[in-house]
Amino acid sequence: AVIRQRAPQGSAAASLVYGAVTTGASAGLLGLGGYWLARQLRVRRYGWLVEAAVLSLLLAWRGLMRAGEAVARNLDQNNLAAARHQLGWHLVSRDVSQLDGSLIAAATIESLAENSSDSVVAPLFWFGVGGLPGALVYRFLNTADALLGYRDPEREWLGKYAARFDDIANLVPARLTALLIIASASIAGGRSCRAWRVWKRDACKTASPNAGHPMSAAAGALGVVLEKTGHYRLGEGLAGATAEDIRRGQRLFSGSIVLGLLSVAAAVLIRSGIRTVAASWSGSEAARRAKEVENG
Repeated sequence: AVIRQRAPQGSAAASLVYGAVTTGASAGLLGLGGYWLARQLRVRRYGWLVEAAVLSLLLAWRGLMRAGEAVARNLDQNNLAAARHQLGWHLVSRDVSQLDGSLIAAATIESLAENSSDSVVAPLFWFGVGGLPGALVYRFLNTADALLGYRDPEREWLGKYAARFDDIANLVPARLTALLIIASASIAGGRSCRAWRVWKRDACKTASPNAGHPMSAAAGALGVVLEKTGHYRLGEGLAGATAEDIRRGQRLFSGSIVLGLLSVAAAVLIRSGIRTVAASWSGSEAARRAKEVENG
């Protein structure tokens, strides 16, 4: 909000430079703050609990699951007006006024698939790579893109770099999420081979370089078409989505997130083990050299 309020007006070049500098500087300062906090917590006995609590605040999954269930419940009751309201209020920014039941269910699954990457797997991935600073910087870039990355007159140039930074930060997590979804397909009664096939065929059909990966993998895993009319159609030849498919999708994405958590835990343990071995080796080497000096 502060970035938008102070943005220069009337010049695309000035807006572009201002957006790049403010986004980059803010991300850098947040990363430094996260690094300082992580160092402080590292020397505290229960610092890891605080770090875990901070990380949990960066993950937004429970609210998405509730929103998905609200849409499914209204579809069960054939209350399309209420389902559209829940979908448009909590999950998507597109016009939902003309969507039928199948397209409402499809849009809900798409949002859950994309957000399983953006809101859970990606923060966990960057935590595994860069610890708390990595997760904080990623979450800032993702939020900046959500607020500024639009093609309206006010934000077309202001949010250009925020959108590009977010695209880059999600390149690996989006594809990792697709693989986790494929590995978890059986949890939702789907087939991993079909999920793999649809992912390889349809992942690049969306305008976003990343969103199509978890979405197409989900379409294949669940055996449903995910369509945004006039933009893309993922899973061509599969069945239309229903309220029950939303619930299957919730199980699918929850399973993939559990796999992601286990992967990050393994990465953190490996990284800690490497540090311990390195510290032990350094200590042994220092002791050996001291003994050599002492013995002349």
